[in-house]
Amino acid sequence: MRKTLLSLAVIGAMATTSINAFDLGKYGEMKFENVNGNVHIMHGPPMNPSKDNEGFMNNPAIIEGEHGLIMIDPGGNYNVGKKILAEVEKVSKKPIIAIIDTHKHGDHWFAGKAMKEKYPDAKVYALQKMIDVSKAGEAQKWYDILERLSGNLSGTNDEFPFPEIAIKNGDVLEIDGQTFYIHSPVRAHTDTDVLIVHAQSKTMFLGDNLMKLRLGGFDESSSILGNIKLLEEIFEAPELALYVPGHGPSGKREETLTPFLDYMKAVVEGAKVALEEDMEAYEVKPQVKAKLPNHQDWDEFDGQLGKHLQKALAELEELDE
Repeated sequence: MRKTLLSLAVIGAMATTSINAFDLGKYGEMKFENVNGNVHIMHGPPMNPSKDNEGFMNNPAIIEGEHGLIMIDPGGNYNVGKKILAEVEKVSKKPIIAIIDTHKHGDHWFAGKAMKEKYPDAKVYALQKMIDVSKAGEAQKWYDILERLSGNLSGTNDEFPFPEIAIKNGDVLEIDGQTFYIHSPVRAHTDTDVLIVHAQSKTMFLGDNLMKLRLGGFDESSSILGNIKLLEEIFEAPELALYVPGHGPSGKREETLTPFLDYMKAVVEGAKVALEEDMEAYEVKPQVKAKLPNHQDWDEFDGQLGKHLQKALAELEELDE
């Protein structure tokens, strides 16, 4: 009888653990990993938002300070945010005292609503333009996109978690004994981006200016040429300990930045051929695709390559004017 009761207790404990975990089915359990000093990252599945991933696909991070936690890019919706918050509290019982959003796309910041609900005194930082365009309609646009793809945005737009403290290029944030250097390129992934360097751990958070294992869109506010220039500048700077993409695994500089940079350079070279030969983007797509054998299993490769070629071609044509 004792053995039976013990077995039931073990099974019950295992079931409780599973219920309490952030379980994404075929993508496994999502949890924060201690990746570098006092930096913890939850690497979301680098796939397009869907019902399978509940609209969660980015890399939320927490940096532990003396009295509280600083969070970067909390995630893509209110419901996911509550699950991420539960995982945060497994790492530390300290309160979230600050959140930094890297850019305007809602898959990175909508989950901040759950964090602000639990910790209303948390300060939320972003570039002023990110705040402005989000309030002017970008937030609703991304709500509609993410709801259509994942069906998991309920509760997110009752009140969007807009950042309230503007930051700018060159700012140095001192938060709870932690130092963050802010860099904002003019136009790269968007025109609302901030890159964040955490001084104590020598970690760089690049937002969607860097992706690995997936390809996202470049909208009218973005620049493929600007994104290439930004990553090349990072290679020219002193090397840091860790580089964190907006989507996909973190790592050392070469292994983490090179695949995305190589992809974008191949796209631009293809666009140059199209421009010189008076061809359309779709006509050079097969030869560009053949030069990218290591990228063809990246999420959205087939769907985005043609669009990226068209975007690069338009940028090159604009330079010629």
